[in-house]
Amino acid sequence: MKIYTSISDISQNFPNACVTIGNFDGVHCGHQQLFNTVVRKARAVKGTSVAITFDPHPLQVLLPGGIKLISNCEQKIELIEMSGIDVLLIIPFTREFAKTPADEFVASLLVQRLGVKELVVGYDYAFGKGRSGNIECLKKQGEMYGFPVTVVDAFYIHDQLVSSTRIREFVREGDMSSARELLGRFYQIRGTVQIGKQRGGPVIGFPTANLKFNEEDLVPRHGVYVTQVICNGKCYGGILNIGYNPTFGEEQLVAETHIFDFSEDIYGKPIKVNLLKFLRSERKFSGPEELAEQIAKDVLVAKKVLAEQQKDLALSFAGRFNT
Repeated sequence: MKIYTSISDISQNFPNACVTIGNFDGVHCGHQQLFNTVVRKARAVKGTSVAITFDPHPLQVLLPGGIKLISNCEQKIELIEMSGIDVLLIIPFTREFAKTPADEFVASLLVQRLGVKELVVGYDYAFGKGRSGNIECLKKQGEMYGFPVTVVDAFYIHDQLVSSTRIREFVREGDMSSARELLGRFYQIRGTVQIGKQRGGPVIGFPTANLKFNEEDLVPRHGVYVTQVICNGKCYGGILNIGYNPTFGEEQLVAETHIFDFSEDIYGKPIKVNLLKFLRSERKFSGPEELAEQIAKDVLVAKKVLAEQQKDLALSFAGRFNT
């Protein structure tokens, strides 16, 4: 996938460009419907599938409180690439850019710069100054410049509308199973391992890899989770505590991950943590010994959950090959 981070970097039209536009926070199952449609249409005309997105998220710029992101830009790029898109344009979003009228955006970017041959958008998409670039406007622009506009319907899973808003609600509630259904994958946090208080191993007996949350991160419900930890290209089981560690009176919100059967020094290294299941709320213990006893119980439960996960995965693969 070719990535552009500036409109000016695109020097010529893409062959038979089939384009979609969106914020694509989470790159959930609904977004995947858009990407699948664009890729299919582009291949049918031996053209180029193009996705346009924005960084930062427009609501982070336009709203005082911003928005908590399901996925950061790095993860969004990875997921869009996995969908088979040929070209990704990431437009830097500013208050000045937000003032761009919809018709100017269509004429200068979609038509002149990209050479759009077909536009694919979601059922509720709108953009441009005052969100004037709605479906009706886009279809009129398409008639004017000679490109069709395909509108992809709302996508439902078990009668549940797939949306970034609903996924955020599930994550905040700790409902990782429902979040996974709408995302099409496990909800994931990622970051660089920080040096913490170093109590996990020496004091409690369970060493942890600590991640700090950024201001824009969507923080799941505080408590303990069963996890998969991806580090150095390998996947390990683990448990994660999100919170303030009340047993020791901490004041900073952190994510502390104990990785099973792991002893490498990974301070300063990136890890990815998939949240599989919420186990229990965070609570204050009388001291390190009581906390260690509870963690030992959490580990046993987590290993059972991970074993079931592996069993379900194996059955799923077996079913595919036997049909």
